[in-house]
Order: sequence, then structure tokens, then C-alpha cells
Amino acid sequence: MAVLRIVVDIETPDVAGLRQFYQALFDLDVNMDLGWIVTLSSGVSMPVQMSLASEGGSGAPVPDLSIEVDDVDEVHDRAKAQGVPIVYDMTDEPWGVRRFFLRDPADKLLNVLTHRR
Repeated sequence: MAVLRIVVDIETPDVAGLRQFYQALFDLDVNMDLGWIVTLSSGVSMPVQMSLASEGGSGAPVPDLSIEVDDVDEVHDRAKAQGVPIVYDMTDEPWGVRRFFLRDPADKLLNVLTHRR
């Protein structure tokens, strides 16, 4: 048996608005749109991954989602320009990631990160 995919489902009364938020911030593509549900993706294939945590690291809360991007500074700039609440400032963490946390319109806490190379 192999897990092929793990999907994040975010409840929202405003599917179109949340779709616009994620597309504008992360350049995601629409895979499916039935009106009551929209599936977005980056088109990039990654291994199935799930994290279990007692804290978010560096004293931060555990985020609802972690989104790894190739340019975290660009996403940070976009979020600030759109007035998105930044709740954990951009930080270079000792375990090798550069990240910040934000709240989406559905009040989910997102850890946006890149691995430093």
C-alpha cells in the first residue's frame, strides 16, 4: 500500500475569495472548480509528507499549513503589499529554513518557508 496524496481541506464560506487569496500569493493553478470546492496546485510533484508537532519551533505555535516556496522573500513582499497579517516575522531559523507566518482569510496559520542553501 502506498499513500498517493494528502490533501489539505480548508473550510470557508467564501470559496472564491479564498481561491483568489491563494492564487495571488502563491501563483497556484486551478485543478478543479465545482463552485463549492476548488482544488489548487502548483503543478510540482513532491513526496507525500505529514508533520506532527508539539510546537512550531523557536517558540512559535504549530501552523495549520506549511508551504515551501522557492523565494520566500517574494511571497513575504506580496503578503505585505496585500495587507495580509504577518504574525511571525521573517526569521532565519537555526535548522536551516527562512520563514514567516501569516493568517489567511479563513484564519488558518500558514508557515511560509524556503530551505536555505
